[in-house]
Amino acid sequence: MTVEITRDLIVKRLGSVKYDRFLFYLMGPYKSFNLNYILSEEERDEIDIEDLPGPLRRLFRNKDDINAAQTFLRRVQGELRTEPGVNAFIALDVDVDTDEVDTVTQSIEYTRWSNATAFVVPFLGHNFGVGEEAGSILENLAETHGDRLIFVHEDDVTSAMIRSAKIRWDLRVETYETEAELVSKLRRFAGGIMQRERHGELDRLK
Repeated sequence: MTVEITRDLIVKRLGSVKYDRFLFYLMGPYKSFNLNYILSEEERDEIDIEDLPGPLRRLFRNKDDINAAQTFLRRVQGELRTEPGVNAFIALDVDVDTDEVDTVTQSIEYTRWSNATAFVVPFLGHNFGVGEEAGSILENLAETHGDRLIFVHEDDVTSAMIRSAKIRWDLRVETYETEAELVSKLRRFAGGIMQRERHGELDRLK
């Protein structure tokens, strides 16, 4: 039976914080389209990486960068769950099997049910692609959830997708230099949405 992703399901699978019902979905480039997450260790051992085309070689070799990006996002998540106490989460926390609901659909549904969504793009020595998930979310939800979406990227990151998204969907885009600055901007963003919900400018999600 396919899992139905709802606000109640997400809240149920996350830990308790001050504002349990304020869901803040954090997206990052820590897993998208990386073959280390698709193939088993045995399958990877059978492949000679040097025989692969350049783009596929990079997919095999950037696992350390992806793990670093996930660790970075986890720290940011922890800061937001502590202060102001919003229910910040990443997709892995909800623990929906990708065999039941594919990654892109999961991201769309997490965004649909969240009070706020941020796509965080660190530099980590090179430009990450922002991925299919982000584009799919904007295609499906930018019109109805645009005020709840933000892209925040490190100063050194350049992305044609982010630039075009800002123009096409009037997407809010911010930059940051330090982790502390990133956390501060995400706290302000969450606080702003809280205020707008309280004042009736945005629907209050149950």
